[in-house]
Amino acid sequence: MSEPALDGLIDALRRLPGVGVKSAQRMAFHLLQHDREGARRLAGALTEAVQRTRHCARCHTFTEGEVCATCEDPRRNPQLLCVVETPADQAALERSGSYQGLYFVLMGRISPLDGIGVVDIGAAALLERAADGVVQEVILATGFSAEGEVTAHALAAALRARGLKVTRLARGVPAGSELEYVDLGTIAYAMGDRR
Repeated sequence: MSEPALDGLIDALRRLPGVGVKSAQRMAFHLLQHDREGARRLAGALTEAVQRTRHCARCHTFTEGEVCATCEDPRRNPQLLCVVETPADQAALERSGSYQGLYFVLMGRISPLDGIGVVDIGAAALLERAADGVVQEVILATGFSAEGEVTAHALAAALRARGLKVTRLARGVPAGSELEYVDLGTIAYAMGDRR
């Protein structure tokens, strides 16, 4: 029978996305049996991150300061504002090296079934930021799930009502893929958005 501390560790690991009971048990047993120093480092890193990390006052991504390094970077184009759902989405765009504007991180998306509406994702703060007189184009880079599409549609309507140019990420066939293996919805969108 497990001790309460071990049960607490397993339960804590289960909070991670995609980690079930068996995976959490394997991780907990591995850390305690084979890598106690790794467990200490993990615990310390989590504690420090929780204590030191907060949301950027301008874009809402994670930062240790009042304003993140991206928002403070004078080389970024302040006329472009890219709206993403999560800091992970922002990081993916940054890794691509294809975007040099600024960001706004919603920290979620509209999901009526989960009771998450426009107010819950910080739309008011986005509208205020986008209407600052500097932003000329808002790029909606929400996901292409049903919730991401609803989010993009609602935000686009509100932003256009304020006279802003609103664009959406293109979607289509991934580079390097074989057409026969691409799902039919992606092929249909790619055909409709061809250039």
